[in-house]
Amino acid sequence: MSCGNYRASSLFVINSNRDMSVTAYVVPLRNVGLADIAIAGGKNASLGEMITHLSGMGIRIPDGFVITVNAYREFIEAGHLEAEIRSLVKEIDFDKVESLRRAGLRIRQLIRNCKFPPALSASIIEAYYALSRQYDQNETDVAVRSSATAEDLPDASFAGQQETYLNVRGPAALMDSVRNCFASLFTDRAISYRENFHFDHFEVGLSVCVQKMVRSDLGTSGVAFSLDTETGFKDVVVINGGYGLGEMIVQGAVSPDEFIVFKPALKAGFASIIEKRLGVKDKLMVYGDDPDERVKIIPADRQMQHRFCLEEPMILQLADWVCRIEEYYSKVKGHWCPMDVEWAVDGLSGELFIVQARPETIHSRKKNGTLTEYVLGEKIRPAEPLLKGIAVGSKIATGKVKIMHSLDRRLEAGQEFQEGDVLVTDMTDPDWEPIMKKAAAIITNKGGRTCHAAIVAREMGVPAIVGCGNATELLADGQLVTASCAEGDEGFIYEGALDFKVVETDLHTLPRIDTPLMLNVGSPAMAFHYAHLPHSGVGLAREEFIINNYIGVHPLALLKHRELKDKELTEAIKKKMAGFDQEEEFFIRKLSYGIARIAAAFYPQKVIVRFSDFKSNEYYNLLGGKYFEPSEENPMIGWRGASRYYSPQYKEAFGLECRAIRRVREEMGLDNVVVMIPFCRTVGELLKVKMVMAEYGLVRGRETGSDKGLELFLMAEIPSNILLAREFARHIDGFSIGSNDLTQLTLGLDRDSSLVAHIYDERNEAVKALLRMLIRTAKECGVKVGICGQGPSDFPDFAQFLVEEGIDSISVTPDSVIRTIKAIAAVEQVAHME
Repeated sequence: MSCGNYRASSLFVINSNRDMSVTAYVVPLRNVGLADIAIAGGKNASLGEMITHLSGMGIRIPDGFVITVNAYREFIEAGHLEAEIRSLVKEIDFDKVESLRRAGLRIRQLIRNCKFPPALSASIIEAYYALSRQYDQNETDVAVRSSATAEDLPDASFAGQQETYLNVRGPAALMDSVRNCFASLFTDRAISYRENFHFDHFEVGLSVCVQKMVRSDLGTSGVAFSLDTETGFKDVVVINGGYGLGEMIVQGAVSPDEFIVFKPALKAGFASIIEKRLGVKDKLMVYGDDPDERVKIIPADRQMQHRFCLEEPMILQLADWVCRIEEYYSKVKGHWCPMDVEWAVDGLSGELFIVQARPETIHSRKKNGTLTEYVLGEKIRPAEPLLKGIAVGSKIATGKVKIMHSLDRRLEAGQEFQEGDVLVTDMTDPDWEPIMKKAAAIITNKGGRTCHAAIVAREMGVPAIVGCGNATELLADGQLVTASCAEGDEGFIYEGALDFKVVETDLHTLPRIDTPLMLNVGSPAMAFHYAHLPHSGVGLAREEFIINNYIGVHPLALLKHRELKDKELTEAIKKKMAGFDQEEEFFIRKLSYGIARIAAAFYPQKVIVRFSDFKSNEYYNLLGGKYFEPSEENPMIGWRGASRYYSPQYKEAFGLECRAIRRVREEMGLDNVVVMIPFCRTVGELLKVKMVMAEYGLVRGRETGSDKGLELFLMAEIPSNILLAREFARHIDGFSIGSNDLTQLTLGLDRDSSLVAHIYDERNEAVKALLRMLIRTAKECGVKVGICGQGPSDFPDFAQFLVEEGIDSISVTPDSVIRTIKAIAAVEQVAHME
């Protein structure tokens, strides 16, 4: 192979005048833009576009220069490499991973062994020293990033296919890194991708960005998306971050912190962080100690692991920048363009930088209007999962486990990965992609929502469960498992092949209805999944789920655990509170995040949040609950709901709930939240609860002279609520019927008792008589009346009865939305005909 002859026609442009001549080898980053993908590649074109158009908004992007596609082609031509590379590609059997690996390695060796034409290397080195002088350094530290011309196109996402080299210093190291970037155009996964998408290997060119490093090795870094990566929900910015250089997050070597910011409220000036979740940041990547060790991985100290990597002002600044970037690209492209952004905070200056930005390529290509649901079979409910992790996507898959600790070892042993196997490994990198595309599901020990495994799984439409911790230890080769990502943020791995079905509904074919249909939402983790369903808001959001799953501690135990002298309890609470300094702050913020996530998903529609309605036996089961809960013979009709809120024993804990609601409405800007009081037996109780609410800053809007202030609803679930509806109506904005308890108390039975279960029926005439009475009285009093009990979800004929009686709204569980719409449409059609 000869690497001798070359054309001496290089050009380096160092001034601000745009020069994109076809012979340009090196140009300043600020001189390229989105129109220059053909010579600068997707990443570089995007960076140049942002420097030119977004720097004026205060968005900081590190400067640098572009080694153009012309330089890459000159390098290939001078080395006479094309014919030999084409010959090697032609020999590949793409059904065999080992064949691809052997050819890929030989191609990369050809490129790495080839020398640069002198004029080309001189241009690159000249540009490097100019950049160093710009930052007042002799030989500055740079990131050398590959940027292919086929990356980030609307019909094929090549994101992450080529390499990045960090903390590169000096001309020799720079030239080696550039050569390695050229070689990375022929990594195994890049060759495989181009074959899959029918790209000619030499129609795709490679540009290289040489960009000043941000000292995030001393600070923090990560990625951010201008939508929810799992559901495509548009109104949030999702931020993942950790300490040190960002490669650890991209590789999935750590589970990052996660922050979610609600965009509409952020743009209105609110501190709208609706989620903060602490990751497992047990190590970080920093600069190496000598030229031969550019970067190294070190353990993170315990204090760093137990605090969030970003302070709230920086989270909001980053979210604001991501929104501005999205708005700019959407305007340029003429359609909504969600963005995938890499960010870094310089540990020396404390300043935030954007180091990459590209269009998101998964959800932005999906067509809306079709609801696809993966549902576990109803006949055989799964037992406890074998393990759990972070769900990527919303699908379910079954297959046999193939544990792969190392890509090389599996192949050396002659054990090829089979189509439909479940890949189980520590973490993946781009070399794994030819195997990943064969997998029914992907399970990893490490990683977060934006790690390599998660990104590739979304692109391929494969369910993945990442960050499981010890999947390679708990699962066994050949074990048949079901991986479910259809149950919210958490993904579950179950033993055996569980029955599941895929249900597709064309939402455009559903009949229109006049009666507002709301949703009952228990889990904040599922809120974004449900947001695309036809709805008029949320008729019931239960605080109990949030307290039980997000907090897990009895509120009084949080406030008083030190007084109890129970060391085990105190230690358990400290673990729960990781990332938070004070017990009150922990409870208020965690509860507010759960509420806010539901409120954001359905904004600006009304979201009715019911104050906690645990029974004493349920509170007892919370951490520390045994110290504060009485033993009751029948907790169902005991110390629950309103009777707790004003009692001296519990009032302080209820105050935390009130403060969480205030935080959601006043600090986060989610004023669509309505509060509801459950199990309120008398009008006197209602007034006492309102006094306690006012003490903690929650006052009904109409009583402050504001029609747009806080609305207060009452659960109508006790016969006294209906018999005295006129008196209750003077102090509230609406009733919401709790048909479960109302049926129980009307018929005088325990709904938890199997002995009388056959009598329990919301459609009993006595229950219906009470409902008619309430609907009529509410309308006479000018207050709203809806229903959030289980009845309409279970029985379409019950929903039809309520519509006929003129109910203002019906709230049902998400899984019953489609059949309820059809049931309501049937009765409304008859009414219109009459």
